[in-house]
Amino acid sequence: MSTAARKIRLLMLLRRNGVTDVGVLRAMELVPREIFVPATFHDQAYEDTALPIGHGQTISQPLVVGLMSQALELNDRLKVLEVGTGSGYQAAVLSKIVRRVYTVERHRPLLAEAEHRFRTLRLHNITARLADGMKGWPEAAPFERILVTAGGGSEPPPDLVGQLALGGIMVIPLGPDRREQKVVRFRKTEDGLEREALWPVRFVPLLPDIAGEPARTTVPEE
Repeated sequence: MSTAARKIRLLMLLRRNGVTDVGVLRAMELVPREIFVPATFHDQAYEDTALPIGHGQTISQPLVVGLMSQALELNDRLKVLEVGTGSGYQAAVLSKIVRRVYTVERHRPLLAEAEHRFRTLRLHNITARLADGMKGWPEAAPFERILVTAGGGSEPPPDLVGQLALGGIMVIPLGPDRREQKVVRFRKTEDGLEREALWPVRFVPLLPDIAGEPARTTVPEE
C-alpha cells in the first residue's frame, strides 16, 4: 500500500472515531508523520498507534493527536503553548491551524531533532524552547490555548493556569497514575476554571526540568 493510501485510510479511521473538525483533519493530512518517527518505523507511520522516539518518549497515536487538537477549539487567530514537544508532530499539526505555536521540551536531543524537522518543513510559526514545561513560558504569556502532552496529578500546574488567557482553553491529561488518566479540558472564566473530563488516555508523566539544564529558546525565521 502506498503512503498516500495509508494516509487516506488513517484519515477515514479518525473521522469514524470522532475527529470531525475539518481544520484538524486537513492539518493531519498536510503533515508527513513519517518524518517524525525513526526510520525503522516508517512503515507504521500511518497506523493508529503510538511509536517510540527515544528517551523513554513516544509520538502519540494519531487519534489522540486529532481528538486533543479538536478539543482545543482552534482557529487561525490563536497563540498556543504546547508543553512536551517530543518528536514535534503535535506542534507541526497545530502550526497548520493557528497563528503561533510556542513549544517547550525538557530533553535536549528530542528538541534538537524536532527543531530540525520544523526547519525542513519550513514551519516558521513555531518557537521552541528547552525548559521546564511545568513553568510554562511566562515571557510569551498569556496564551489563548495550552496543550499539555504529558500527564500527572489531579490539577494542572499553577504556572500554566496563570498563563492561560481569560476565555482560554487548556487540554491536559490528569490522573493519580498513568493507568487512571483522563484528558481534561479547562476553560478559564472570570469565576475560575470550568472543568470537563473527556476520555481515558495514557501519557508519560509531566516532570520538572532536569537539574543543570538552562532554558534555551530557538526563534524561528520570519
